[in-house]
Amino acid sequence: MAANNMPAGIDKEQAFGMAETEMEYRVELFNRLAQTCFNKCVDKRYKESELNMGENSCIDRCVSKYWQVNGIIGQMLSAGGKPPM
Repeated sequence: MAANNMPAGIDKEQAFGMAETEMEYRVELFNRLAQTCFNKCVDKRYKESELNMGENSCIDRCVSKYWQVNGIIGQMLSAGGKPPM
């Protein structure tokens, strides 16, 4: 199961550290996305135990836009700051 997929010059400890950093980034990204979309879309005074249609639609759009922007920023960073074409 343990395939040696590490780039040359990276030992197991460095790879573990990189994976740990990536996981922390993903958790932080998810938490920010959830908090941002919740604050934007869910009424502060809970009226029902489940999301209504408007809240569901808002959250769907919010999450979609959040991931789209995150992808664009990732492309810009990997391209050296140039906007994607």
